Amino acid sequence: MATLNTDIRYIKGVGEARAKSLAKLGITDLRSLLSYFPRAYDDRRAYKKIADLVPGEMSCVCAVVAGEAKLSRTFGGKSIVKIRAIDSSNSSLEISFFNRPYLKSSFRTGDHLNFYGRVEGSKRHLQMVNPVFEPEETRRLTGRIVPIYPLVTGIQQSLLYYVVPRGLAECPEHMEETLPSDVRLAHQLCHTRYAYENIHFPSSDEALASARRRLAFEELFLLALGLKLLRSRRTFVAGKQCKTVDLSPFFAALPFSLTAAQRRAVDDIARDLSLDRPMNRLCQGDVGSGKTMVAAAAIYMAAKNGLQCALMAPTEILAEQHYRSLAPLLTPLGISCALLTASTKAKERRALNEALRSGELSLVIGTHALLSPDVQYQNLGLVVTDEQHRFGVDQRAALSAKGENPHLLVMSATPIPRTLALMIYGDLDVSVLNELPPGRQKIDTFAVPSSYHARIYAFLRKLVQEGRQAYIVCPMVAENDELPDERKAVTAYAETLQKEVFPDLRIAPIHGKMKPKEKDAVMRAFAAHEIDVLVSTTVIEVGVDVPNAALMLIENAECFGLSQLHQLRGRVGRGQHKSYCVLVSDNKGEENKARLKIMSSTNDGFAIAEEDLRLRGPGDFFGSRQHGLPALRVADLSCDLSLLHETQSAAEQLLAADSELNEHPLLKARVELLFSLNADAMN
Repeated sequence: MATLNTDIRYIKGVGEARAKSLAKLGITDLRSLLSYFPRAYDDRRAYKKIADLVPGEMSCVCAVVAGEAKLSRTFGGKSIVKIRAIDSSNSSLEISFFNRPYLKSSFRTGDHLNFYGRVEGSKRHLQMVNPVFEPEETRRLTGRIVPIYPLVTGIQQSLLYYVVPRGLAECPEHMEETLPSDVRLAHQLCHTRYAYENIHFPSSDEALASARRRLAFEELFLLALGLKLLRSRRTFVAGKQCKTVDLSPFFAALPFSLTAAQRRAVDDIARDLSLDRPMNRLCQGDVGSGKTMVAAAAIYMAAKNGLQCALMAPTEILAEQHYRSLAPLLTPLGISCALLTASTKAKERRALNEALRSGELSLVIGTHALLSPDVQYQNLGLVVTDEQHRFGVDQRAALSAKGENPHLLVMSATPIPRTLALMIYGDLDVSVLNELPPGRQKIDTFAVPSSYHARIYAFLRKLVQEGRQAYIVCPMVAENDELPDERKAVTAYAETLQKEVFPDLRIAPIHGKMKPKEKDAVMRAFAAHEIDVLVSTTVIEVGVDVPNAALMLIENAECFGLSQLHQLRGRVGRGQHKSYCVLVSDNKGEENKARLKIMSSTNDGFAIAEEDLRLRGPGDFFGSRQHGLPALRVADLSCDLSLLHETQSAAEQLLAADSELNEHPLLKARVELLFSLNADAMN
């Protein structure tokens, strides 16, 4: 009998050639084979009489081969194998196979076969082309619920249909249970073997539901355990405990009063800083909710305790924006500030580094330049990362490593449903800014078809004549895609606008394929009002504030997630001027209509995020590839919320009785295996 760690090559019937193909799917051993779950299922249980078949439908029939198979060729040289099949209704069905001449010998007169495929032709002449077929008694790919696996180029479903049953057959009758028996029984979960058998080849709808529930529970349970262990282990690390700081001078220096949500976040941070362990807090809020001022309060408290602070932003222009807003506020309060980016001149950089090493400098604001080996601190006590989803785990860790267990505050302007935040940032405490400062104007949002372009352009011209500026966003390919589509789409759109629509306006393109310095130069020009209309990909999703921008026009809005649309919309409405967002889409699908209706009806980023989660699932919510947590294979946070709460509770109960899982070695091993791909996760 094999174990779950058995190399896939040694599973009976696999061998070297199939193992090489399976490796393309990430399948290398029996565990990864059984954990390669179907993405969907085809219900092929219902058989139809040939007389009842409807052209255009996928159907399953049981029929008898009537006569010899015939092999012929088309004018183009393609081979065709044709057979005629009849059933008890005495109706006939013509079945054809293209470019599979070897099948001629597979059919004999009188064979009872099951066929599954798309019905073509007319009622008088029904056909199936290249259907699935097998002996009537087999019922492996017909007459049952059949799995559909995710594939890559060059791999076919038939490989999985061949290998998975052989993998299951190699498993011991009583597979090792990862879940403690009391947890399994308390939550009414099926056994491991039953779960694996029925997730791949379900015997019924009920069996599939039971298998899925068990595997989703296990997945979320392991993740919850890992994150809770991570958090508990961090509590044992000694941090830089801060004394209570009188914040009244800081509040008095602000030109406005903080919202209640900002006050709550500041209180959370003050409480964290007072403890003898490092703060690990996420401050998440909608665009314009005032995260920067919360970070300023944290910096003030840390600096007044003699700690140095570092704030890292994803772009030079955003770092400069932070410096321009924080330095005038903090310097009069006795907190020295400096800006460090790749553009900082060598002489200035040397002086800055010396000031950091000596402890003379309290706060440095910068980009990835803060990670340079020559940047050293005397007493780094607080690390703040802005637009957290633009940084990977490693970068966050690299900056923190420049101090001895510094406090960490991460900020994100991407509203995340609390359930998803629980998973993505399970190792962090969360403060939510769910209020906007007074005076922040609602952005009027309209969803229209492309036939409105003339009106939209006329409105854009009117705004520009009034002194305002506009963004136009085009759909883009993934930023890591090597194809030049993104560049071409944006550049071509900008050129067309300039030549045919707005020859008198200042129009410029910006896209992800540009060098950082080029992008920064364009954004600086736009911020300085040297550009009227900026044609862009989502590269401007995280960008500098341009208070004068009053229009966001998003083409092919159906190509973007709701949360992304909301992020893009948040680029306008940052000044005193009335602002607008126009979503252009010709997609008439019901789901798209629902999405655009939500965008038009609310400016609440958290409500939009919840709806986005419901419609799309968690997906790559905001660059989640970077957060370092294992991907979910079975669980779906958009519909498994109650299961998530169950697993959280179960994990807490188990860890309360066995804090390091020493009494559950198999479970502990699975947790550590799950997190092993994340270098930062279990430290």
